[in-house]
Parts: sequence; C-alpha cells; structure tokens
Amino acid sequence: MMNSSTSLGVPPLPIKEAKRMSAEWAELPQEIVEYISKRLMIYIDYLRFRCVCRPWNYYVPKIPLHLPPQLPWLMLSHNSFFDLSTNKLHSLNLPSFSHQTLIIGSSHGWLVIIDGYGEVHLLNPIICATVSLPSLCAFPESVRMLFLDHNIYLIKVILSSSPLLNKDFAALAILSRRNLAFCKKGYDSWVLFNVNENHHWIDAVYKNGLFYVVSVIGTVAVCDVEGPGISIIETTISTGSLHRICYVMFSGEDMLMATRDFTLEFEPQEFGPEPDVWTVGFVIYKLNWNLLKWEEIQTLGEHSLFIGKNYSLSFSAADFVGCRSNCIYFTDDLAGKRDFGIYSLSDERIEQLPCNPQNSYCRFGCPIWVTPNPQ
Repeated sequence: MMNSSTSLGVPPLPIKEAKRMSAEWAELPQEIVEYISKRLMIYIDYLRFRCVCRPWNYYVPKIPLHLPPQLPWLMLSHNSFFDLSTNKLHSLNLPSFSHQTLIIGSSHGWLVIIDGYGEVHLLNPIICATVSLPSLCAFPESVRMLFLDHNIYLIKVILSSSPLLNKDFAALAILSRRNLAFCKKGYDSWVLFNVNENHHWIDAVYKNGLFYVVSVIGTVAVCDVEGPGISIIETTISTGSLHRICYVMFSGEDMLMATRDFTLEFEPQEFGPEPDVWTVGFVIYKLNWNLLKWEEIQTLGEHSLFIGKNYSLSFSAADFVGCRSNCIYFTDDLAGKRDFGIYSLSDERIEQLPCNPQNSYCRFGCPIWVTPNPQ
C-alpha cells in the first residue's frame, strides 16, 4: 500500500543480536503489547510497531481506532503524497480516475471526488475504501443546470466524521456559494436548507452535532441536520480587501476564522487574460460567543493551521515533528495552482513549502491537504 523509506541514522545491529532481541520482544505478554500500541498517537509509528515481529503484528489491530487527527499530507498527484514530518514522498496505489474526474476537497482523511455526470464519491487513499454520496443530478432542475452548465457548482463538502467510524455520518455541501445542502448515510438525494441566497458561503466546520458555515464577510450559519434547521449569526468583519477567502476551524473549544487576502495578476493568454492568484497575508479572528462577535487575535500560540480545499484544521505544533507553531500552511484553492506556502504570523512572511508543489502536476485538481486516516 505504502512505499516509503526512513533513515534513523542508527547503524544496524549484528544479525545474531537482532534475532535475539526480536525473540525477546516476541515473548512480551499480549496485554502489554496492546497497552503500548494504544499509546502510540502517530499512524506511521503505529505501523512500524506492528512490524517489529509476528506476534505484535497479530496482537495489534490492523486499523487503529484511538488515533487523534494526524498531520496532513500534501497530495501532489494521483498517487504521490508529501509528508511534512519526514520530508518524504509516499506513493499510494489509488484506483484510476477518468479524465472528467475532479478532486474538489478532503475531509476527515477522505477525498471528495466528482465526475462529469454529477456523481459524488468519497475515497480514503490510505485504505482505498469508497463511499457514494447522492448525485448532484438529484437536485431540482433549476439547481442541477448550474452544475451542468458551469461544472463549478459544488464548492466544498464537509463530513461530520469518517464514514467508517460513524455509520450515521452526515455531509454538508456548499453549492455555488449561495446554497447549503446536506445528506446522511442512506439518503438518495441532498436536502436543501432554507437560507437567504444573498449570503456568499465559503467554508464550514463540524462540532458537537452542528455544522458551522461562514460567509466571506464573517456571517455564520449554524446548521442542524437532525431538525433539520438553520440559524444565522449576523456577525461580520471589516470588508478590507476586495479579494478575500475565509476559512473556519475549531482549536479546542474556540472557533477561529482565518481570512486570506490575495492579489490578482493578469498575464496575456491566447484566449484572453487568465489571472494568477497570490496570497499576501492572513488575519485571524476568534468568535466571542457571549457577544456573538469576531475578535481579531494576533497569534496562534503553539498552534498551526492547514487550509485550502481541505477541511480546515488546527494542530498543536509540539505534537508533530516538522510542524511549525504560529504558522498557516496554505494551498491554492482558486485554480491558480501556484499559490502555496507557509505564512508566519510572527514576522508576516511567506515561505515555500519544502516540497515546492508549483512543480507538481495533478490533472484532477489543485494539490490538497489530506489527513492520513486508516479509518
């Protein structure tokens, strides 16, 4: 499934010594092996632990159910993923896609894929499992024609959880930035929320049974798929730049919003100018639940953010090798395919990602952050 090499800089043990130690490890009681395995929080460490000897491989479940969210990998091409923790590429054997297939996002370790016929699927690249969501063609004709005419109708899909962890998972879709819809396990069609189409919805996050959707000016829609029902928090931020994207995520119990300002540069093209998109900076806000107001904050502290077409994520940088605190790792999500980097809030500077995705090629969409999730 996964081809990668890791050099620990430690000389190998003599063969006889290695065999003796392997035999001793194999004699550890099963309950001790299981106890240790459940305290490994990094997926790669868990895989290596299972490979120590045959008894450990037998005692320890193939799929861990206790792991917290993992540091995302950057999907560079159909089967190439870059791991920030090791600065190495992983090659995964994914199923073939047709030329009309487009990867539009990722959530909880699952890629969101749409084909030319409006069919929507989820793919877990670690275990190659697939799940089908309702087709876009199940919408009323007035809604469906937007997709058929422009092929840009489905902006983002956010999952409540991994489909394999929770059989009652839900998915929320942002449609043409004007409409919101959801589906649950077993639904044949999407269900539209009754929401004012004057809002320009752009990102969403899930927490404690609710989806929170933000607009480009900071308005928040709280979506309950059980009711179903929707309520609007009329809180906004200063418009500032005309060119802005917003991302929403939870850091613990705090709901954060990162606004990304960018410029457009036009280059002459044979069939008209196509803009290049370049990020120039970010501003971070935290929602004050008492005042229902976004308040600007100057630092992420020990945390870092991963944003783009993916489910927006916040991590404690101290928990992962290769992750820098008070930084925003961003990928291109406006089809420019060259706007990537690491933004430091400390000095307001942008650096290149170590893998330099500008040289990568992915005909199924822009490079995207994907959480390695074996579930």
